[in-house]
Amino acid sequence: MSKIQKLLCIFLCACLLGTALCPFFVQPGNPFRPEDFWRLLPLWKYVEESGRPTDVREDPWTAEQLIENNQTYIQEAAARENQAARTAEEKSAKENAPQTAVQETEPIVQAPALTPHPELDLSIEKLSDPEYLLEHFFIKDPNASLDEVRLDAQEFLKADMTLSDGAGPQILIYHSHSQEEFADTVPGDTDTTIIGVGGYLAKLLQEQYGYQVLHLTDTFDIVNGEIDRSRAYDFAREKVAQVLEENPSIQVVIDLHRDGVAENRRLVTEINGKQTAQIMCFNGLSSTAKNGPVDYLPNPYIQENLAFSFQLEMQAAQYYPSLYRGIYLAGLRYNLHLCPKALLLEAGAQTNTVEEVKNAMEPFADILHRVLSGEGSQKE
Repeated sequence: MSKIQKLLCIFLCACLLGTALCPFFVQPGNPFRPEDFWRLLPLWKYVEESGRPTDVREDPWTAEQLIENNQTYIQEAAARENQAARTAEEKSAKENAPQTAVQETEPIVQAPALTPHPELDLSIEKLSDPEYLLEHFFIKDPNASLDEVRLDAQEFLKADMTLSDGAGPQILIYHSHSQEEFADTVPGDTDTTIIGVGGYLAKLLQEQYGYQVLHLTDTFDIVNGEIDRSRAYDFAREKVAQVLEENPSIQVVIDLHRDGVAENRRLVTEINGKQTAQIMCFNGLSSTAKNGPVDYLPNPYIQENLAFSFQLEMQAAQYYPSLYRGIYLAGLRYNLHLCPKALLLEAGAQTNTVEEVKNAMEPFADILHRVLSGEGSQKE
């Protein structure tokens, strides 16, 4: 008999023996099932037990790490969910919030702190010389007369130009010649005309220096659809007088113009790294070289007007020596009688760009603030 035959005989005998012994292993109430027979075999029992899952238990350190990492994960997940919820709420609030118009404006950049750096001799000795004043501070029109005027620098510097407190507008800006344009004015765009320059000056005075400013943009130099400046000052005087009556808080009146020069001339300098138009005060003396005092154009504030212009130019001479062209002295009145601190300002000319003239409003606003805050006065 071969080995295979012997093994087969042994296997069959084992099966017969297991069948014979089955009744002895059956428990009461637990009937024997045919598949239970295989579990009596040692090899089957080993295979069955090997296939069962076994518990894997970590060591204490591993368990603590798993717990800690799990808590961290849960906390981070909760934080992400909370942030997502807040973001969703904010987005919903923005979408459901009422829409308001937002006006975009040019930001105003604070000018760097300045120290006086005059190019002229500003000593009292020099300023006491009328000839020195006429040479360096004033420009006299040939048709004007100085007979009724005192060019006294010390008197001008003693004048108190500070503003009194009170509610309502303090400064009025208007334009007798509202149609004055510049080299790059865009037709139909008033922001690129002298009106736009006045708007920028008003913004500077309000936002950077805290003054209350009224900017009048009425047209006074168009008649029957055409530019006509023959009566512009008359029309402007009526309107400005009405505004002053309605707003007694106004203490400074500025008629803002631009000059007219030869086409090959540009009134420009550099201030704070910017190309800046030069400016000039224009004062009316109500007195001509030919006829003397102009009685039908009285101005009780000639000396006050001059003092205001002179203090402005003195501040410019100290902080912006190249800005001012001087104080032009003309023979008529130009509505400067409406207020002691009245000023006609020529900002640049028709050959300047709008940007150059607007740039000039920044140093001008600075010197105006210095004068109105009392820095321009030199009391004994």
